[in-house]
Formats: sequence, C-alpha cells, structure tokens
Amino acid sequence: MSRSIFIFTTLMFLAACDMKVKVDDGSEKKITVDKYFNYGDTGVLAAGIHMIPVTTPVGNFKVWTKRIGNNSRIKILLLHGGPAMTHEYMECFESFFPKEGFEFYEYDQLGSYYSDQPTDSSLWTIPRFVEEVEQVRKAIGADQKNFYVLGNSWGGILAMEYALKYQSNMKGLIVSNMVASAPEYGKYAEKVLAAQMNPGVLREIRDLEKRKDFDNPRYMELLLPNFYHEHLCRLKEWPDPVQRSFKHVNPVIYTMMQGPSEFGISGRLAQWDIKSQLQNISVPTLMIGAKYDTMDPKAMEEQSKLVKNGSYLYCPNGSHLAMWDDQKVYMDGVIKWIKKIDTGN
Repeated sequence: MSRSIFIFTTLMFLAACDMKVKVDDGSEKKITVDKYFNYGDTGVLAAGIHMIPVTTPVGNFKVWTKRIGNNSRIKILLLHGGPAMTHEYMECFESFFPKEGFEFYEYDQLGSYYSDQPTDSSLWTIPRFVEEVEQVRKAIGADQKNFYVLGNSWGGILAMEYALKYQSNMKGLIVSNMVASAPEYGKYAEKVLAAQMNPGVLREIRDLEKRKDFDNPRYMELLLPNFYHEHLCRLKEWPDPVQRSFKHVNPVIYTMMQGPSEFGISGRLAQWDIKSQLQNISVPTLMIGAKYDTMDPKAMEEQSKLVKNGSYLYCPNGSHLAMWDDQKVYMDGVIKWIKKIDTGN
C-alpha cells in the first residue's frame, strides 16, 4: 500500500470512529469524531481558538482561549499558574481529555503571552482575575450543570477564589498543587524544602536574595538544578510545552504578585490566606497533592477535608507539575473523579 493511500484510509477510519459521551438526559451517546470537533464555527476556522472580550475597571481587552471538544455535559476550564505563565504547559491534557469525550478550554489569563498585555498595575489583583474567569465562563456557555474549573498553582488560588464567589455556576472544582495559605506555603518552603538543600547552595541563594540580586544569572543557575528540577518538574528533560511556558512568562506580573521565584512567595500574594473559608465551598472539590511538590501534600489532603464535599488525589512520584512527572496517576485520578461527579456519585 502506498503512503498516500494509507494516510487516506487512516483518515477515513478516524472520521468513522466514535466515542461515548454523556448527553443531557444522562444516557450515553456515541458521537463521531467529526461531531466532537464541530463547534458550529462559521467563516475561517481557527482550530477552536477565540479571543474572548473581557471588561475591566480600566478598559476592555481580549483573552486567548482554545476550545477542544464538544460535550454539553462536561466543559472544563484550565487555569494556568504563574501568575502570568501561559496555557502551554497544560497542553498535556490534549493527550487525555479528548479520549474521554470531555470538552475543555486552554486559556491565557489577561497579561499572559497570548492574551492582551495591558500595563496598568491595578489589574493584577485576585478579585479582578475572578471577574475575568466569570466573563470567560459566560462566553463559553458553561453553567452549574457542566462547568468544571481546574486550576494549577496560582491557577489553584484563582479557582478557589472563584468558587467562593461563583460556585453556584459550577459543577466541580479541581485544585491542583496549591495550598490555601501563602504564609503556610512560605513556612513549608523555609522549614522543609530549604532544609533539604545543600547548605552551601542555600547560603549562596539566600545571599543573592538578601542583596535582591534576582537578575543575576547565578540565581537561576542555582535554583534550576537544586529546586526547580527537584520540586517543580522532576523529568530529566522538561517537555517542550513546559519550556515554552517558562519562555513566555510575563516577568513583571509574575514578580509583582508571586515574587522573583517559586522558592517561597512574596509580592501581592504574600499574605493571601483563605484556609478558614474553605468550609464555605460546597461544590464537589478534588484537591491534588504530590510527594515532591513545592506545596505540602499533607496540607492538600487537609484541604480536601475542610471543604464540604472534598476528595484527595496523591501523586507519589509527582512534583508541582504532577500532570507531567506523575502523569498516569494524575490523569487517571482526575478523569475518574470528573466521571464520578458527572454521573452524580
């Protein structure tokens, strides 16, 4: 068989393939792949990418989103970390969610690489980001019957804050690798993670921090092998989507809110703490922790008990980006939980 005939045959086979998804009456329905990827778009097709308009106190802007899939029962919005990283490191979900028939959205928050990047510093507050997420929800047509929010790291902060205000519009909440208290995060970084470092390396890092010499190339030279590769992503070679996300970070917003690195937290988020408010979250919630995470996995487990309807997923080989370095445990757990919530169990 020639290569061209083989490719044509493969494409015809894929077009005829089907998958099972839940429909509104709760039954399973087989849909063809072409229907799963049919979003009803007209004109020039752009692979599900839309620039969604958002209104802010200082003007109107647009944020980048990419839709994958068509499922009226399950719409998942992915909230990336940072602040001001990008959706790119969350592209790994493309290898898993379509197989399950989930509809999901990659999304660059305002100020991130693929979205508008205004410079007014008053925009970079949690309440303003929460309102942005609500506007995105409305734009994608999600509601309390089908809307799931999955936030990682800073995205987990945003997801919890969104749920505290708008959980009536949600079906489920997934908080991936983010504790509910920045001061507790700082203590864990200082007392546990820093204590695991080579003392000489730690002294040099602390000296650079004391002098606020964060732009010194030596700072990242020390953090990358001794902290980032231990607690952020433990894969020997970081995947291309992770590399691109770090390359495209907006350093002004990131430093303003998070601080100069993932080694502890400073900036506007330094005193953020909603641990006492978790009891007010009643929407089904999955907390995800990992053994080597920058966040204390025991704190993540505790949070799953503080919310009213919580579950806990532990990734024994994972770090802060457990969706990459403990991928099977992470994805299997997330998918199983979403299906459980979808069926009302």
